[in-house]
Amino acid sequence: MAHSPAFGDSSILSTPDVLRGIIDQAHAGPEVPAIKDEDRELTYAGLLSEVAQLANGLKAQGVVEGDRVALFLPNSIEFVVAALAWRWLGTIFVPLAVTDPESRLLTMLTDCAPAIVITSDSNDDDAPVPPSLDGIPIVSISSLAEATLETLAPISVSSRPVYSMYTSGTTGTPKGVLIGSVAFGAAVESTSNALGLDRSTRTLCVSPFYFDGSFATLFPTLFSGGTVVIRPYSLLFSRTFFTTVLKERITYTGFSPSFLRLLLASPQLAKLSDSVLDVIALGGEASSEADVRALMSVAPQIRVFNRYGPTETTIVVTHQHLTGEVLDAGTVPIGRPHPGVAFFLVDGEGQIIEESGRVGELYIGGVQLMDGYWGAPALTRDVLRTDVVDDATVYRTGDLVYRNGDDNFVYVDRTDNVINRYGIRISLVEMSEAMRGLDDVSAAACLTFDDEGDLGIVAFVVTDKSHTVVELRRAAQKSIPESMLPNRIEIVETLPLNKSKKLDERLLLSQAGLQPLPRSAPLEKST
Repeated sequence: MAHSPAFGDSSILSTPDVLRGIIDQAHAGPEVPAIKDEDRELTYAGLLSEVAQLANGLKAQGVVEGDRVALFLPNSIEFVVAALAWRWLGTIFVPLAVTDPESRLLTMLTDCAPAIVITSDSNDDDAPVPPSLDGIPIVSISSLAEATLETLAPISVSSRPVYSMYTSGTTGTPKGVLIGSVAFGAAVESTSNALGLDRSTRTLCVSPFYFDGSFATLFPTLFSGGTVVIRPYSLLFSRTFFTTVLKERITYTGFSPSFLRLLLASPQLAKLSDSVLDVIALGGEASSEADVRALMSVAPQIRVFNRYGPTETTIVVTHQHLTGEVLDAGTVPIGRPHPGVAFFLVDGEGQIIEESGRVGELYIGGVQLMDGYWGAPALTRDVLRTDVVDDATVYRTGDLVYRNGDDNFVYVDRTDNVINRYGIRISLVEMSEAMRGLDDVSAAACLTFDDEGDLGIVAFVVTDKSHTVVELRRAAQKSIPESMLPNRIEIVETLPLNKSKKLDERLLLSQAGLQPLPRSAPLEKST
């Protein structure tokens, strides 16, 4: 076990309550617009009124402190109201993707055993519905709002869990990351402070709410007294992004570098120079220096931030302002840890790396650590380690990083097969298991490849029948989330092994005429 000063301050002066902060904003400006989606708009007073009403409805349904409440809701005001209602009853909200296949939803619902599943009030006959499980009621949000209103004081949640976010698992199944109220409050406050959010902020939320990256735009804005504008995830692929930024006077938004590349290719990109957009925060994938410079050249008034944070360390733990001077150093850094968060770099011998320029595996300690994986103590012990740093619990990220001469951290690569794609973390193990679960498939392996400079995923499939690639893709689309679908499918007779009796990934890629994805930076850099 090593002992060394951490990079970053692991102490913190305050651990704010997010909902209490929103209540304070409502008292200061009850008629200030808080949130709007495509259907309606709420002031801060109206938002809190609906949150309290929903808490009454949950209580009437028998929901009590510590229960899980599953949210089968699209990006909407209703999602935000339901997510905040946990505060009154001390429940744990569990976001579910309305686009996920039934089999995956059943896995998550069975695992978290919610007291209730909340759905939307869509009149569309083709609207997705959650799978049913014995003993778990499925209730629309409007019916919950019909409960008799009582005076409910919010339960103190200073040491209780807030939400459970299901993320891709190296075990082949999704696992619920349990985030506590202290970690949640610290992440929200640090994000607000880093970006300078206040009551003049108008935020555009486009990332799906079942992905915790969206929480970095949603909750810090409300905590700071700004206005949230919600648009569906489909906006990412729509020309209306630019129209919305101008019409809604958006000052802050966040998304993945993949989406930035889509914006840069749009003929409407120049519209950003006419907007009041002040902050764009990038995260979920490695950012490109060339892409950031291209954005700056079109809209120099925009402050661009690069942020980093595994789900297990609560949304994000760094914010790096990407100035021209920072970009001149070369590889885009992820920055320095938030207040209350500590970074440790560990080499292959388990020793702490103190000098700059050397690559090591990143371990994160401090106030933003998760409580653990829901119902999986063994998995929790594997990643929340007490045997690395004296007198500290740290999260093993599996990310290789180094500290540059400016004391900023730079992401290099992964140590395992967990990747970031479209801003969402995905396990190649889980992807392989999903492909293997298709009918008549006896074996499958998903690998990354160089797709003309971008991250591509190819599935090598061994099938018991004479299936075509088109048939396999159609079958995959019926049971696998869109974010996990491979770019290519290759049908092979067998999955070859190398001399170490491990999958011969290099041979598979070579036979398919594919090149491995290069590392984003060398493993050793000088200062």
